Amino acid sequence: MPGANCVTPNNVKEIRNNAFFISKVPATINETKESLTTDLVLETCSDERYSCYGGVEQLWVVFCSEEMKKKEEKTFDEKVLKEFEAAEKSLKKLSNREFACETDARIAAEHWLKENKLYEFTKLEIKTKSQRLKNKEGRPRKGEDVQTFYMIEAEIKSDQKKVQERRTKLGRFILTTNDMELTPDQLLKYYKEQGTVERGFRFLKDKSFRVYELYLKKESRIEALAMVMVLCLLLYSIAEWKLRTRLKEEKEAIRNQVKKKTQTPTMKWVFFLLRRITEITIEIDGKRVKKVLNLDEETIKVLRLMGQKYEKYYV
Repeated sequence: MPGANCVTPNNVKEIRNNAFFISKVPATINETKESLTTDLVLETCSDERYSCYGGVEQLWVVFCSEEMKKKEEKTFDEKVLKEFEAAEKSLKKLSNREFACETDARIAAEHWLKENKLYEFTKLEIKTKSQRLKNKEGRPRKGEDVQTFYMIEAEIKSDQKKVQERRTKLGRFILTTNDMELTPDQLLKYYKEQGTVERGFRFLKDKSFRVYELYLKKESRIEALAMVMVLCLLLYSIAEWKLRTRLKEEKEAIRNQVKKKTQTPTMKWVFFLLRRITEITIEIDGKRVKKVLNLDEETIKVLRLMGQKYEKYYV
């Protein structure tokens, strides 16, 4: 299930007959802009943090994430202020233009307003300006022929109603799929699970594998290495799932890298904790005694939760 970059005409044509896909639709597509800004009646999903509106033909579903909305609201007012400052600069540039007649000036002002729909004029005046012919300097003499220009003098303010409408539409995004049988809830669930797959690929690229030290040319060897890595990822994922499940069942927690208690540790961190454990053998009067060092309460808890098969190698 590819990511957002798959939603291009060429990619969609290539994928649609060979595989199912789920993707977030880029906000740069015109249809996306229209869907995200249109007034829609959104329905609540099974995940209460989201609401949705579904299409049928192409199965585009508009979702609204409450968490995303809260994040976007933090920068929304700042964005509105910057847009207002940009609009004032644009209006100032328009005010410096000279028009041949009053009608042209008013048409230009109306055109500017159409292009800047979030604002309205609080003041709009068309003023005249006289200038001596042939670029002569100074005030025109009495009876001297002059050229008259018309200039716009205007002030603006934000249309608060439209700003509020934009605010209510924050947090929206669109998911698309070519699996026409998926419900909006299933579509959202599968899309969110892609993060797990992406974290898996990040795991495969981890330097701990030391794969970057291998240089393979034959396709069969590359495929074999990939298979070994995927099997490692499978075992890693099972171990992580088991430990997290046991922590929740026992209402336990272990400290993470920043010394905060968590019920969702990564196995990479757990492996780091276990690496400190050292077994030494001491011979005293001909008798060999084994001792385990650096086996603290944290690691003992992890081994106990994982089960006896794990404990026997350390405890």
